[in-house]
Amino acid sequence: MIVVTGAMGFIGSALAQALNAQGRTDLLLVDRPDHGEKQKNLETLKYVEQTSPENFLERVERRELENVEAVLHMGACSSTTEMDREFLRKNNFEYTRALAEFSLEKGARFIYASSAATYGDGEQGYDDDESQLETLLPLNPYGESKQMFDLWAKENGALDSIVGLKYFNVYGPNEYHKEDMQSLARKGYFQIRDTGKIRLFKSYRPEYEDGGQVRDFIYIKDAVAMTLFFLDRPELGGIYNVGFGAARCWNDLARAIFSALGKEPNIEYIDMPESIRDRYQYHTCAQTEKIREAGYALAPALLEEGVKDYVQNYLAPGKRLAG
Repeated sequence: MIVVTGAMGFIGSALAQALNAQGRTDLLLVDRPDHGEKQKNLETLKYVEQTSPENFLERVERRELENVEAVLHMGACSSTTEMDREFLRKNNFEYTRALAEFSLEKGARFIYASSAATYGDGEQGYDDDESQLETLLPLNPYGESKQMFDLWAKENGALDSIVGLKYFNVYGPNEYHKEDMQSLARKGYFQIRDTGKIRLFKSYRPEYEDGGQVRDFIYIKDAVAMTLFFLDRPELGGIYNVGFGAARCWNDLARAIFSALGKEPNIEYIDMPESIRDRYQYHTCAQTEKIREAGYALAPALLEEGVKDYVQNYLAPGKRLAG
């Protein structure tokens, strides 16, 4: 049996769909249907059981679960604006630690979502070398909570056996419940559909033009493929970046959406809220040499390819991933 936490969420539901497509239906899905769109993600999945995070944790702590082959732990608070550190400690650190300890004890494969937010403003680079973990300075409590577990795993020797994945800017179908945390690919599609234009933030640094701030965009199908790469390779452990490996600007993303819709670009630049100006990342880019050296060989979709697939095959027809 494979456990998927956060199974109604974005990456979690996409992983479950991919496992279904591989013929795996012996899934224990952990999540709560607290949003209509998350419920829709669940409806397309095949599984043996669905339960809440609270119930699952109780069963883990009582060691009631048997025959667990792997735990894909995607369930956590992913809001970069959450300021309650105690909530994040319990939800993102303590919960993850309990599942890791259970998996190690049972000999189950444990793959968990760390975050590119642990890299902070990027001044220390985006190298997924575990020897650099202590030098990273996250910009927000969410990133701190993810960094907390990465450090615990390293200090306790767990990174020899488990895998932590630092996802960069993932976009694609099944993110529909994420509200303000949805990708600009989805937000921008609806802006263009409803108003004929897309809004991007102005730049407050002279080396970047308006809309020229860059991110490492990775399509959900590639993020899933990179994640499942580790499922059948128990010899691999450690921290790995999940990204394209090259940075593209918001203007490029906007133009890709317009192109997918067959429209000419119409971009409006707006003021960035003062509340985030001092914490805003102007550049992220995953170093992907490590996952390549581990044996992952598939080429990820170019931004234009991923956006076209997302817009034309999912957003426009109102569809989601299907196994």
